[in-house]
Amino acid sequence: MVIEMSTGMIRGLGTVVVFVAFVGLTLWVFNAKRSPEFAEARLLPFADEPQPDTTQASATRSTRP
Repeated sequence: MVIEMSTGMIRGLGTVVVFVAFVGLTLWVFNAKRSPEFAEARLLPFADEPQPDTTQASATRSTRP
């Protein structure tokens, strides 16, 4: 028995695969268990910024009115 795959059948299977991947990714992203990981990842762009040194700033600032 030989099954011929038409272009429509291949496109339909491709659509099903992409839909299943989309649903899986959506469930993975909105899973409550992953919230702490994503909260940490949200701050990654700011990780390489230098922290302000408060001791130097207060030493050079005048306290006179």
